[in-house]
Amino acid sequence: MPLALLALAIGAFGIGTTEFVIMGLLPEVAAEYQVSIPTAGHLVTGYGLGVVLGAPLMTALGTRVSRKNMLMLLMGLFVVGNVLTAVAPAFGVMLAGRVVASFTHGAFFGIGSIVAAGLVAPDKKAKALSMVFTGLTLANVIGVPFGTWLGQQVSWRATFFVVAGLGVLGLAGIAKLVPEQPKPEGVRLRDEAAAFRNVQVLLAMAMTVLGFGGVFAAITYITPMLTDVAGYASGSVTWLLVLFGLGMVTGNLIGGRFADRALMPLLYVSLAGLAVVLALFTVTAHNKAAAAVTLFLIGAFGFATVPPLQKRVLDQAAAAPTLASAGNIGAFNLGNSLAAWLGGLVIASGLGLTAPNWVGAGLAVSALLVALISGSLDRRTVRNDSRVVRGSAPESETAVLAAQR
Repeated sequence: MPLALLALAIGAFGIGTTEFVIMGLLPEVAAEYQVSIPTAGHLVTGYGLGVVLGAPLMTALGTRVSRKNMLMLLMGLFVVGNVLTAVAPAFGVMLAGRVVASFTHGAFFGIGSIVAAGLVAPDKKAKALSMVFTGLTLANVIGVPFGTWLGQQVSWRATFFVVAGLGVLGLAGIAKLVPEQPKPEGVRLRDEAAAFRNVQVLLAMAMTVLGFGGVFAAITYITPMLTDVAGYASGSVTWLLVLFGLGMVTGNLIGGRFADRALMPLLYVSLAGLAVVLALFTVTAHNKAAAAVTLFLIGAFGFATVPPLQKRVLDQAAAAPTLASAGNIGAFNLGNSLAAWLGGLVIASGLGLTAPNWVGAGLAVSALLVALISGSLDRRTVRNDSRVVRGSAPESETAVLAAQR
């Protein structure tokens, strides 16, 4: 794997840390600003919606500059957003800082995915993508637990200052290691947008929204679920988040390995497994050991979908993939926002802290149904192409005979 993938993984590490660390700090943030936990959950929803809006806007801007320069610009904006979050004097300002930081997310992973895939042979694309997303998963093993511990022991503001420092490191890594890449020539924004007329691209994005949304329905409120339901001390949340992150790393590596060989079967298995473990979490959340095992499995099954879904979009939009690639990252975060909102809604309605797990299971089942529809369309296309190939010669002979008569 090219060394440039390391630079992209560093940027992904910083972005992953800021995206996920807030979930371990919701009680501290809610206490400082004197808001409820569901209200504090808007910091997750706002970030996700910012990714959805920022992905196409920043990617459109990226068509005017080289991909390397665009990645550097995105990292600079990421630093600004996290500094604003760290110094926010009011909840609204903190939410604004989260949105500013989130604007970099979709375009960074979208453009970074194109760069990563272009650095390796075609049969190594999913593996290269998984290397970039390894930075995101390692954020949940190292960055998020450390940030949660720092926020609980010192201040959540210190956590976001550290995250801003990660952004500076990512910027330096991209400047040093990513090769110069010229601005894409001959591809207009109109060509990029045309990918969204492909039904399979839209179905892949629907799987992304629903599948990873299922993960976030549970994970957004994981801290109160583990402390108030499972009975863990607040200090144990750090190590439980490490366990969740290890599950994500495992799932990411499995997804990267098998997506190049059997993409759709991998999605069927991972989405079905995710639905089962999320449903089980409503029961296992009441037992410490069982909750820990389930948390690992949620991370593993959830992130096993990421490399194949991103590759699916790149394959289906191969002619002009940049906007579709960024759009799929936005779809991940649209699912995150939807799930965080639905999870807060069921908690606020009095259904209990484990109710978001049922929401997540339902979303994962919906994603599986979409995957089955997409796979069915694939098989239908193959059959039709096969009929055309088999029927082309006889039809040609018939046309010649008719012309002769």
